[in-house]
Amino acid sequence: MVALYRFFGVAGPVFDPTHDYVTSPLFSPLVLAALRLLLGFYTLVTLIFQLAWEGFHSPADLDSFFSYFTHLSYIGLCSYFFASGVQTLFYARSGHVSYPLQRWPKFMQALHTILFATIVTFPIIVTAVFWSLLASPEILGTTYSAWGNISVHALNTVFAAFEIFLTNAPPIFWLAIPCSIILLACYVGVAYITYGTQGFYTYPFLDPVAQGSYLAAYIVGIAIGEVILFTIIRYIIVLRVHICAKWRKAPQYEESAEDSPESEQCELDPVTPEKKGWSLV
Repeated sequence: MVALYRFFGVAGPVFDPTHDYVTSPLFSPLVLAALRLLLGFYTLVTLIFQLAWEGFHSPADLDSFFSYFTHLSYIGLCSYFFASGVQTLFYARSGHVSYPLQRWPKFMQALHTILFATIVTFPIIVTAVFWSLLASPEILGTTYSAWGNISVHALNTVFAAFEIFLTNAPPIFWLAIPCSIILLACYVGVAYITYGTQGFYTYPFLDPVAQGSYLAAYIVGIAIGEVILFTIIRYIIVLRVHICAKWRKAPQYEESAEDSPESEQCELDPVTPEKKGWSLV
């Protein structure tokens, strides 16, 4: 089990010793907590409003709300922003000393790293698949439809980009790739359970009769796309960390940082990849 935890970066005596999951290169921990909780609140309101709207206007469609990968991945975003926002708030209130997740069981720390890996990759897949394969002119036909589709099929990627570029979150760990593929495979099962119980395919490209041999190509293509996207996102984060490290070492920064508290992580604790325990490969 210790070896498995090592692959998720949680095997050390202290999880996230440099507090990267709760700091930002641009915002103070308190501001970061507020932004994360604001995004969590927006995603929660979006989900509740869509459920209420569908329940009032299309009660028959309400049963299938949780059958769509779009909604499930959006729930993941909502969960992450509330969880990370609360952790960041505790970190800010502790005087930048620690946050609760650091004291929780290691399996919960590992789950947090997996959740982070999914919320920076799944939304981008949802956006790409929707606008390339599923979108039609009607999706923006009404105010509600336009707002709903922009929220869950466009802003979801913006929210993911916020975590990728504007926080100090470390590179996603390679073992999260098989975890992500397993989750995608589980969703395929959900889609066919939905067909068996409700008589329709959540996404047209999952219909084996209509798609024929293309069905396997779509499924394998999405899995390959996840691996490629995962790798790209990982190295974007690696690049962001190195840019941030160089910025911290700049003479003008060193001059302005002399009187700052040592606990400020992104600005004041120059952490190199070697110090953090991960490398470029």
